Amino acid sequence: MTRQRTCDTPGPRAWLGLVVVLGPVLLVSMDGSILFLAMPRIGRALSPSADQALWILDVYGFAVGSLLVAFGGIGDRYGRLRLLMAGATAFGFGSAGAAFAPTPELLIACRALMGVAGATLLPSALAVLSELFPDPRHRARAIGLFAAAFAAGFAIGPIVGGILLGRFWWGSVFLVNLPVILLFLLFAPVLLREVAASGTGRVDPPSLVASAGGLLLTVHVVKQWAAEGASALAIVTMLLGIAVLAWFVRRQQRLEHPLIDFSLFRDRVFTIAIITGLLPLAAWSATAFLTGVHLQSVLGLSVLHAALLALPGAVVLTVTCALTPVVVERIGRKAALVACHFSIAAGLLLLLPTTTTDGAGWYVASTALAGVGYGISFSVVADTAVGAVPAERAGSAGAIAETGNEIGNALGIAVLGSLAAALYRLQGPDLAPTLDETLALPALAPAVVQDAKAAFLTGLHVVVWVAGLLHAALGATTLRLLRGAGSGKERDASSRSAFTGWRDPSR
Repeated sequence: MTRQRTCDTPGPRAWLGLVVVLGPVLLVSMDGSILFLAMPRIGRALSPSADQALWILDVYGFAVGSLLVAFGGIGDRYGRLRLLMAGATAFGFGSAGAAFAPTPELLIACRALMGVAGATLLPSALAVLSELFPDPRHRARAIGLFAAAFAAGFAIGPIVGGILLGRFWWGSVFLVNLPVILLFLLFAPVLLREVAASGTGRVDPPSLVASAGGLLLTVHVVKQWAAEGASALAIVTMLLGIAVLAWFVRRQQRLEHPLIDFSLFRDRVFTIAIITGLLPLAAWSATAFLTGVHLQSVLGLSVLHAALLALPGAVVLTVTCALTPVVVERIGRKAALVACHFSIAAGLLLLLPTTTTDGAGWYVASTALAGVGYGISFSVVADTAVGAVPAERAGSAGAIAETGNEIGNALGIAVLGSLAAALYRLQGPDLAPTLDETLALPALAPAVVQDAKAAFLTGLHVVVWVAGLLHAALGATTLRLLRGAGSGKERDASSRSAFTGWRDPSR
């Protein structure tokens, strides 16, 4: 009876522990975007080459996306709290080193260390929440707050960076991490308990190397294609990365204790949820990048003005993340997944009326409406991934969800961003490969400037159509495939705690 009461009503330790966990989560996501406004200042201070500047921006997310799966499995086997403490310490050292880096090479190395540390924090933090909130309903709400913190961090990163750069030197965007890390290291051992994994076997070193190496090769090529276009070496590298990942998948199916349990994907709810984590991030990253260029280079707004216009959408996204678990209890997970895709599609299509002279209002409306879908995506995917497995595998399941997010983020810029760039090269004035490079050329005629802006806008609109239609199609597919999913199968899933928070809307 005491055990049941404890599960139903989390005590102060659980909620304080949640607050402590959310600190590093906020930092990990915020550091993925905080350099967007800091790069010009860093460029003037350290004079990196074009390739080094790209690595300063990319190496962090590159490391996080490549290592999430590996560290999710390690945490499951050797202790999540232990890995959280080690990761937070490494994140602090990486942040301090980056703040005072005297050369581009050292800054890249420190950002890489921060990325490795971030990969330890995300899946382990999700798994720790399973111990703090064993009751499915409370755990769903806690994971909703986790998702809200992650989304808010990425959304406010550029804004925080802009405010700090207005008062301090460029290294301040890294030093802001240290107080949060110190508080976490002080309070985590008191409020969080280690969850000993049982019966999960030894870590398979070839699986760790293959998962990290295959993702690293593949993500690297995707980013390279986005920046430089395809090449023979890139194609060979991509094929090698795919081959390594294919070998990794086959090996997992033969192991008694795999790093990733791919049998989870046999369940259509879990599979659609993971796709729901990937596609919205792809749409978000691509449209955020392109609309940022539109606001600044086409409409002529300042960087800070453009960042402030993103605040309403960030607020909607964050609030939606926090409220989604409560809403899911009433309408069911299927309805939430369907609403996610259709709201993103509708929000994206609101960008179509933008022109070369107007569009700030449409941008705010678009990000606010799409923010509802993005918020549902973050919350539902994380909750489904963690709730779909036994507690001792929660880190690995969380890693699948977070890896989907990171890969979606990379694919959005690479695939959709490259589509926009290709259209600009086809329809633009053929003076430079990008709009910003074209506008930087001296003595441009007004007609050439207008043609360049119109060509960029065409690329933006095509990307919006593609991403919007993909989300509408996935929403329709979700509605069809999950029809009747709340029947006997749902009760079976509920009995084994497979999908927390799933309710039959017909009840």
